[in-house]
Amino acid sequence: MQAAELNALRERAECVVDKGSMEAAYDRLATAIRVDLAERIPLVLVVMTGGVIAAGKLLPRLDFPLELDYLHATRYGEATRGGELRWLARPRHSLAGRHVLIIDDIFDEGVTLKAMVEACHLEGAASVRCAVAVNKCHSRKVEGFLPDYIGVEAPDRFLVGEGMDYRGYFRNLNGIYALPDSL
Repeated sequence: MQAAELNALRERAECVVDKGSMEAAYDRLATAIRVDLAERIPLVLVVMTGGVIAAGKLLPRLDFPLELDYLHATRYGEATRGGELRWLARPRHSLAGRHVLIIDDIFDEGVTLKAMVEACHLEGAASVRCAVAVNKCHSRKVEGFLPDYIGVEAPDRFLVGEGMDYRGYFRNLNGIYALPDSL
């Protein structure tokens, strides 16, 4: 895609959660996480690539000892629809006996995040909690699974910003934007 085409698409996007609301959401997330994990020295696992932005905004607000690692599993790649789960990188740290916090950008259907939680439990984690910047509101969620910490609710549209992307673009936008339905 060309810069002009991407800029035109960005101009047509609708802001559904502004930057200030996202900053307040990260503050609320940090407060809730602090209550649960401040005394446990958690291992924080950032979900690549979307979780990088949420983690970058959330981690400085967590003023207690923690360790940091990452994992990478995807159902999307550069596609706009999910497919089969593929593991690209597992955590380097041992999860045995650890209190794990997974940070991701969005809770959409939950297939990927649920698989990550299950994998952490299989690796012997003492507990696993999930924090997401955004919960996309719809009824297509995996049954019986919800993140422990949710920043904001957003409509069931194609969302970008705060780590979410369109074909690899727009992750860096502050706030949440819905792209036009006519993509």
